[in-house]
Amino acid sequence: MANQTPSELFTTLKGYLNELSDGERTPGEVASALGEWARDGKESIKVRVSEEVEASVAKMGFIQRAEFDALLARVAALEAQLLAAEQAATKSAPKKFSIRKSSKEKSETSVEKKAKK
Repeated sequence: MANQTPSELFTTLKGYLNELSDGERTPGEVASALGEWARDGKESIKVRVSEEVEASVAKMGFIQRAEFDALLARVAALEAQLLAAEQAATKSAPKKFSIRKSSKEKSETSVEKKAKK
């Protein structure tokens, strides 16, 4: 009943009223049927509005929050992999050693230079 046109709505209501007046249904049954019809209509409208909103938002170039959160998680995972790879490369890279003269060697060199003068 959710996708009815206005004429179908009136036909349905007229049918319920006829069944009620003919004694085929009790007022409680008619009320229950109308309540169920209203719930179905409500769900149908919610689904349709949701679909229209999603289509409009997609046309504007926006994404849903769930898609954004998934993208953030993916970027975070990629950054973590990159950081781990950089750390592994730093640990495995050979260290460069430089030979420095001790202060004693430096002073001897200075003394030797002075003696030569």
